[in-house]
Amino acid sequence: MAPKHSAVSRDIGRRIASFRSRAGVSARALAECADMDLTNFQRIERGEGNPTISTLLQIAVALEVDVGELVAGLDPADLQNGRYPYGFSEIPERRRRRAIY
Repeated sequence: MAPKHSAVSRDIGRRIASFRSRAGVSARALAECADMDLTNFQRIERGEGNPTISTLLQIAVALEVDVGELVAGLDPADLQNGRYPYGFSEIPERRRRRAIY
């Protein structure tokens, strides 16, 4: 059975937990600062959530870090369900012409 949550979600959760631990702040206090429900915050921190960019920004503000520090260096190959995005330049030429117009 495939894991329920992606490696990306787990990596983000670990980063949040690490920043929170270094700051010496409880999950409850950080969730309050981020204006989030504690249960939802804990799910994200455990890597069980799929937070929106807005939610990540709220958490980053509460942690007093740049939101980029929560997502820098993540590997698209670790996305859930085998999704693997690719750059526009990798689209075959014929399909690229259709996509432009």
